Amino acid sequence: MLSGPIPRHVAIIMDGNGRWASERRLPRPFGHRAGMKAVREAVEGAIEAGVEVLTLFAFSDENWNRPALEISALMDLLEEYIAQEVAELRDQGVQVHVLGDRSRLTATGRAAVERDTGGDGEPSVQRRVGQHDAGARSDGRTTGQVADR
Repeated sequence: MLSGPIPRHVAIIMDGNGRWASERRLPRPFGHRAGMKAVREAVEGAIEAGVEVLTLFAFSDENWNRPALEISALMDLLEEYIAQEVAELRDQGVQVHVLGDRSRLTATGRAAVERDTGGDGEPSVQRRVGQHDAGARSDGRTTGQVADR
């Protein structure tokens, strides 16, 4: 049971998935998969607590400098997340939006984003419970997802 005032907006920097995997002698993509589960837990916790907006920063501009195999695994996870999670979140009254520069996403990733999420990044209703799976870029822009309620 939570006590005290619930913040309106909570922001979390999703970091350390690769280190988590390395500590367990697993390939880095296994850490990113574990991070995907943590995203779901954060969204569920925000809904349960009554947080209006949850922002999760998970992919920064610097992440594009990672090995191509790791970036490919991250893009696959984005598509998988959209395919597996968005419909269920919608059933809970949550809408997922992708914000920021999507030009470097794979063609299939962009298609999934525009088909299954609010590709325009605009909230559709006033009350928002969100998940912003994004990263702050060095120029201040972001790329990622947001879920609104």
